[in-house]
Amino acid sequence: MVDSLVGYASVLLFIIAYLMISFEEKIAINKSKPALLAGTLIYVLIAWHYRYYGIDIAPLKENMHQLIVDIASIYFFLFVAMTYIESLIERGVFEALKFRLLKKGYNYKKLFWVTGLIAFFISPVADNLTTALVLSTVLLTLEHHNRQFLILGAINIVVAANAGGAWSPFGDITTLMVWTTGKATFAEFLFLFPASFIGWAVTAYLLSSFLPDGSPADSDNTGACKIPETTTIKKGGLGIIFLAMVTIIMAVMIHNVFHLPAFWGMMLGLGLFGFYSSYLKKKHNERIWIYRRMAEIENDTLLFFFGLLAAVSGLAYLGYIAIA
Repeated sequence: MVDSLVGYASVLLFIIAYLMISFEEKIAINKSKPALLAGTLIYVLIAWHYRYYGIDIAPLKENMHQLIVDIASIYFFLFVAMTYIESLIERGVFEALKFRLLKKGYNYKKLFWVTGLIAFFISPVADNLTTALVLSTVLLTLEHHNRQFLILGAINIVVAANAGGAWSPFGDITTLMVWTTGKATFAEFLFLFPASFIGWAVTAYLLSSFLPDGSPADSDNTGACKIPETTTIKKGGLGIIFLAMVTIIMAVMIHNVFHLPAFWGMMLGLGLFGFYSSYLKKKHNERIWIYRRMAEIENDTLLFFFGLLAAVSGLAYLGYIAIA
């Protein structure tokens, strides 16, 4: 179907959606909208082509069923992971981390390396985007005036977060897709650790040579955020961290040992989290409001992945991926 009218129309639709996603900020249209339209319309066009020419639609249905399974696996996995992240934010876990860094009084070079190391080792669990956003906030909170340090520090954090996410199935949507579809095992990702670490360390070393001397204390930070006297993790925060680790372990074990989808372990962990939130409410009168945390999830990101995966799958079904 590569040379058919529906094939050309699907490619054109994908290109238009891709351009709209690329210029999301300029056109002020969320990237999930063109992705959803492209992903769904491509399959509608294929179905119309089959119906118009009287072709058996059974192979298309089979392809869509497999697509739904693949999307659901990623969707529910990310849904649980994002619920944990939002709950950790609400419990003040990341604020406490930020507070500890701020109180250390590091100079520019130490802060540069510490935030990079933290980003590298948090991103395999918390995903690279969340890690980059949280640690970039640390820099902006501490240093508001020195533009050179902020630029280099932010670049270092982004590089470290992406490098750290490369050696874990949970660090990025791409690695998650590779793992859940069975293209690589959990252990095989760990072999990427040396290359990932060296890649970040070399980049950080080169960037560090351009860092300014001094520390944030030497800079005029009248516009920076005031450092609080103390910041503590709310009750239940440490328990959620423990449950998050247990959930990840269960996802790996269920996927590797029982050969069930990884998101099954994540959903099991979400069930445990639900009981833990009820325990906190009854025992300590502390409400986590787990369903409110779910409401704060970036659903547009999940819908974007749905549309993107559907669009790519549709083009693959048409035969374009095979000739690319």
